Amino acid sequence: MQEVMDSKRRSWMVSAVLTAVVVTTMLILGGRNVGSPGVWTAVASFRQGSLHPTAAHHDRLHNGLFIDSFDEESCHSRYQSAMYRGNPGRRPSAYLISKLRRHEALQRRCGPGTAAYSNALEQLKSGKRNASPECAYIVSISYSGLGNRILAAASAFLYAVLTHRVLLVDPSNEMDDLFCEPFPDTTWLLPRGFPMTNYTSFGVDTAESYGNMVRNKVIGSSGVAADASTARLPAFAYVHLHNDATVEDNYFFCDDDQRLLRRIQWLAMRTDSYIVPGLFLVQAFQDELDLMFPERDAVFHHIGRYLFHPNNHVWGLVTRYYDAYLAAAQQRVGIQVRVFGVQPNSPELLEQITSCTQKQKLLPEVLATGAPTTSPASRARSKAVLVTSLKSWYYEKLKSMYWEHAAVTGEAVSVHQPSHEEYQRSGARSHEHKAWAEIYLLSLTDVLVTTGMSTFGYVAQGLGGVRPWVLYKSTNSSVVPDPPCGWDVSMEPCFHKPPSYDCRLKQWAADISKDVPYIQHCDDLSWGLKLVGRNK
Repeated sequence: MQEVMDSKRRSWMVSAVLTAVVVTTMLILGGRNVGSPGVWTAVASFRQGSLHPTAAHHDRLHNGLFIDSFDEESCHSRYQSAMYRGNPGRRPSAYLISKLRRHEALQRRCGPGTAAYSNALEQLKSGKRNASPECAYIVSISYSGLGNRILAAASAFLYAVLTHRVLLVDPSNEMDDLFCEPFPDTTWLLPRGFPMTNYTSFGVDTAESYGNMVRNKVIGSSGVAADASTARLPAFAYVHLHNDATVEDNYFFCDDDQRLLRRIQWLAMRTDSYIVPGLFLVQAFQDELDLMFPERDAVFHHIGRYLFHPNNHVWGLVTRYYDAYLAAAQQRVGIQVRVFGVQPNSPELLEQITSCTQKQKLLPEVLATGAPTTSPASRARSKAVLVTSLKSWYYEKLKSMYWEHAAVTGEAVSVHQPSHEEYQRSGARSHEHKAWAEIYLLSLTDVLVTTGMSTFGYVAQGLGGVRPWVLYKSTNSSVVPDPPCGWDVSMEPCFHKPPSYDCRLKQWAADISKDVPYIQHCDDLSWGLKLVGRNK
């Protein structure tokens, strides 16, 4: 018996020593910040009761969404991001994964630097259409705010996958300085020397726009487009889907016109919106979309996680801030405050935020000044609040509230804001880096409160895989909406300016989505459209 007890005691001592060595090593390495956030996360998980996946269990390939063929040093975020996510996200379908692998092969075969790309450029310069081109292309024109640019590039990518086109992203407006390359062994950036030198200034009046060519009978019209003479088709067409798009521009979402557009080798698309719900209106795409996205409310969730990886500089901003201010909390609450236009600091908006978060039990109410506080044991529970806003006033007020008053639950509530630029400065390098870092930080929170109609919030909720609580926009700025917020029907972004033309009936329609499953109007914009789950 004594021998058994001695054996057990020795085993226990060995286990204790090994545990101490492992924990000590992790703490030392974590403190050095040597580019291995998995080590730090393992310590945080040990301390927090494994709230987040440990380094040993995270899925660096996101259920096959990525492939393990990139140099991790060139893009730390691609494989490290899973270690920071409490929400592993939805599982992509096997068909979507196969489509991504095929598209990567297409980008390598036809992208910049290949003979096929050089031949396609020569064809474009000649202005003559190739009846059977080896490769076809779509250029996503980058403009407007960062959230808009991300949603536009995601929309163009899905269209490229559906129509077997190479995606090339206009590198202006910092699009070449924010993200890692998403496709292995090639680039998604449009190289210098593109023959259509003025493409960034294209607009509704551009002669090469598809809408204008249809209107001027250069290439036929909707309804007879499929029978138009291929000899009359140009080598290039511009797709204008900005908020001033005409009826003819919106023929883009019609089947007949898609059959025609397939015959045009080069397309350039300009939009500042998430047009994906419109692609679900095209009957020719529906079978493919069904197979790729059996969960209709996770389209941007998968596309966004696949395409948009912060470059190493931005990833450093994300991880340093997360490690310093958010990681130790038992729950992270993201609050995205978008102030539209030049608006003063609004006590009503602040009240709306506090009313929403406290009524929905996202944040605790506070005790009156001087009220007795709770026991030390209850204070062991903690919440970290991440506020993102151009303004600092809302953060300061929330921070003061939880500093000057104890929470009724006894929780320790800390409030943090990475930056406050006061006004949007699109195109400014430092500003864009901070904006992208803050979008990504929001996507790492456990629950999310967003401002209605904000593309900044749309991107964060999709990347995070969470349905947000949306702050409703008040019709009277001096009155707090009742209710102040609502839980969104899905994490999908809203298509702000959907077409109002019924392609099947060839007429204006009050609501083109009424007979389409999985699409409904947005809670934050009554005329917008968004993808939802299997049932409306």
